[in-house]
Amino acid sequence: MSGTPTSSADIAARGLAGGQRLPWLATRRALLALLVTLTTLVGAGLMLRILQPGGVTALQVMILVLFTLTFAWIATACWSALFGFLLLLAGRDPLTLARRPALEAERRLPITRRTVLAMPVHNEAPARVVAALQASAESLIATGEARHFELFVLSDTTDDAIAETEARAVAVLQQRLEGRLALHYRRRPDNTGRKAGNIAEFCRRWGARYDFLVVLDADSRMSGEALLALVRAMQARPGTGLIQTVPLPVRQATPFGRLAQFAASLYAPMLAAGQSCWQADTANYWGHNAILRLPAFMAHGGLPRLPGRPPLGGEILSHDFVEAALLRRAGWQVQLETRIAGSFEEMPGNLLDYARRDRRWTQGNLQHLRLLAAPGLHVLNRLHFAMGAMAYLSSLLWLGVLLAGSLDATLRAQRRVADFDGAAPLFPHWPQARPELILILLGVTLALLLLPKLLGLLLALGRRARGYGGRRRLLTGALLEAGAAILLAPVMMAFHSAFVLGVLTGTSVDWDAQPREGRAVAWPAALRHGGPFALLGALWAGLVLWLAPTLLWWLSPVWFALLLAPLLIRASGSRRLAGAITRLGLLKTPEECSASTLLGDRTAPPTGSGSLHPPPPESPGEMPTQRLQRTRSPP
Repeated sequence: MSGTPTSSADIAARGLAGGQRLPWLATRRALLALLVTLTTLVGAGLMLRILQPGGVTALQVMILVLFTLTFAWIATACWSALFGFLLLLAGRDPLTLARRPALEAERRLPITRRTVLAMPVHNEAPARVVAALQASAESLIATGEARHFELFVLSDTTDDAIAETEARAVAVLQQRLEGRLALHYRRRPDNTGRKAGNIAEFCRRWGARYDFLVVLDADSRMSGEALLALVRAMQARPGTGLIQTVPLPVRQATPFGRLAQFAASLYAPMLAAGQSCWQADTANYWGHNAILRLPAFMAHGGLPRLPGRPPLGGEILSHDFVEAALLRRAGWQVQLETRIAGSFEEMPGNLLDYARRDRRWTQGNLQHLRLLAAPGLHVLNRLHFAMGAMAYLSSLLWLGVLLAGSLDATLRAQRRVADFDGAAPLFPHWPQARPELILILLGVTLALLLLPKLLGLLLALGRRARGYGGRRRLLTGALLEAGAAILLAPVMMAFHSAFVLGVLTGTSVDWDAQPREGRAVAWPAALRHGGPFALLGALWAGLVLWLAPTLLWWLSPVWFALLLAPLLIRASGSRRLAGAITRLGLLKTPEECSASTLLGDRTAPPTGSGSLHPPPPESPGEMPTQRLQRTRSPP
């Protein structure tokens, strides 16, 4: 099929234009845009008044521009979180705004479609892959509806030793599931196109056999009830091409992992509800723990290859945003469904592994900037591309604001004031500092940053405190998480700034297996990666102390955290420290208890012998490459 945009007449003819009823959608989006614009104007106005005494220089203009961009970014996040808070407080469905979410009516629908659960893997630890897949499979079997599903392990493993162990482990799992749930295994001879190419190859060979596709990562775990809810939602919403759930981090055993798991449990449902409210039919795809309508995905989800060389050209690394945009361009709704519980994932367990994953995501999201002018895309998809890139560019912008502000303050401190001029010798000109405006702007900025955390905490205190160990432990955990976030933010700012500069200067990234287990960071690695940040913090603090000492304390949260970077990296993976936190009953989450069966490994790792069942007969389908750009050369 053609990759050109689908007209509104074509959409209506196919019965897709109606989709799910989403009332007041234009009003929701306009209200958010208005609130963000007004907030940004207030922040930019305050900054301009702070910079004005003595005249605005080119350096100060640069500070104002960088500050305005970053201020708009945090204002958007804050107002979106407030939307989510109000919706959850009122018990409203973020999509339909109804008191009774559509899921309640859909829960009574019989399952009538064939769904495949596909797990792409690439040089992963086979025991962990099989344990995660078995947990989801057993939960699905327990619902009594497993006959409507099949499983696929789509191996892109390039290490022959890992592949041999992987095949044996899957063969043993096939024997365990035999007669209850079909499991198939396919290994590609090469990993062309990486994960997106893996899924595309599966669609070409077997996609026509199924109606829906649920994509799982190697660390994904989904309950049987969550899978049934996704299938029923797709059956009931014929105009929807993709539904994304909100996967929560689980099974974390390090301080960094426990903090991230706690924060996601506390804040992610509210933040996702806010996003779902204004994104509605043009939500994003996060690459896993989501269901896709296979005919629509196969017709419109094929990825182009960006012209030019990596890192900004070549294969698109962050494929999921683009696939969502292509589906929406073809007229299919893409939804973020926040009411489906039982969607989980694991994550890197220390600061260094987390930063390595972000390095790949930085490159992928910066590639999206080249697609902003692609023909036929919905304006919100273009916004998703911009916001995805801004998640990493904002770090470089903040660093630029801080460095430029330090330079400006230093120049002002060193500048000799012209007390008198020749025209009016009796009337001196004194630059007037505005400390009250600085405090107001600082307060507004902190409010925007901290309000989402406060709102999420209020919701949990009112409804879910017991799952966190009671209100006292919940409050203590929230304070601990907030303090850790303040310490880690400058370090992640430095990492992201280095990543962005690396991409912009032509450094590409390798696609390696993601470390998912919580592992310690050795001191040599912590010093090698954190040492340059500590040196930057020391030089920064020393120069400010020497040239503009009154600025030192204003910047102390930044340079102090950078000084601690090696220690923070080292401590982030310490299981001993995580054990002490657990013994105090802190950073506990409700999901650990409510989904303990799904999240635990009930059987020994399947390493025995067994023979793989052959994959099912192929049923070739179409997966055309889509045309996204009019230009032939990189911008």
